[in-house]
Amino acid sequence: MDKTTTDIRLKILDTAEALIYQNGIHATGMDLLVKTSGVARKSIYRHFENKDQVAAAALSARDVRWLNWFRQECDKAGSPEARILGMFTVLKGWFESEGYRGCAFINTAGEVGDSHDPIRRIAKHHKQKLLDYTLELTGQLNIAQPAVLARQLLVLMEGAITVSRVMGDYDAADTARDVAQLLLKQATR
Repeated sequence: MDKTTTDIRLKILDTAEALIYQNGIHATGMDLLVKTSGVARKSIYRHFENKDQVAAAALSARDVRWLNWFRQECDKAGSPEARILGMFTVLKGWFESEGYRGCAFINTAGEVGDSHDPIRRIAKHHKQKLLDYTLELTGQLNIAQPAVLARQLLVLMEGAITVSRVMGDYDAADTARDVAQLLLKQATR
């Protein structure tokens, strides 16, 4: 692909991601994508067969970008314990950021009923990668069941994300961090 083609594709994906995050998949039609991106419908269809392909590609790009950002922020802490607890601090900062609308993957998975739909598979893959990163951290601790702790921490993170969005309670990250601290103490005894 030449630079112009790549730039147009990125513009489509960036616009689609922003619209989907703000409005949801169902409310993001091709007309809105054309109007907001400034890319002609014909050009969009040159890159993607349909809106579902645009949405899947935009969410896949968000998955990579969001997890890279999350990992980078968490990995700034010095020890596995500090990185684990730091996950909740990073989440709180995200909750308080401008334009925060919850987790794009939870939101879009909730819009799609079919568990085999590509959007649901992308959401599941995203959560699996978050679990894998958490397991990587718990695996660095000297504990008997790192996989059990990783799953518990994932549930805490997902719960904090949901409570922050549904209830507007950004302190849910602090509450989840407190519980994570208890789980770490219990696991390292």
